[in-house]
Amino acid sequence: MSEKRKDYLDWDEYFMAIAKLSAMRSKDPSTQVGACIVSNDNRILSIGYNGAPNGFNDDDFPWSREGENLETKYPYVCHAEMNAILNYRGSKKDLENAKIYVDLFPCNECAKIIIQSGIKEVVYLSDKYADSENNIASRKLFDNCHVKYSKIKLKQERKIEIDLK
Repeated sequence: MSEKRKDYLDWDEYFMAIAKLSAMRSKDPSTQVGACIVSNDNRILSIGYNGAPNGFNDDDFPWSREGENLETKYPYVCHAEMNAILNYRGSKKDLENAKIYVDLFPCNECAKIIIQSGIKEVVYLSDKYADSENNIASRKLFDNCHVKYSKIKLKQERKIEIDLK
């Protein structure tokens, strides 16, 4: 009798990998973010990534990070968390007490959407903007609304390759 594989992905690694894979759909040249929403019984409810709103031609979209506000991506881009929540086609009740995996800690606008949707836990990979006012506001919102958030606990750093041959 053979033993089971030892190098399989645990649930957190699996869902974060799906968020990272979803981020690869983003056409943003500087920041690609993905999100994966999961139920209490480890079923994927929805995924999303950052990008232009439906119907906004990607070729006409201002992907710049600098310049006059209306000439940058910031007033237009839909974040991964928002897209994952809006992509969900089931009952809103199913999102209550769900968990969202994101590779970048949510901004304050996404924190409000996460809270309003009923999601109760955020697992993130990076918090590179931790000291920004937006992320400070996100943590205040999550703390006051009893949404747990934590950096993913990896046993080891891992590179996952997918061969589509």
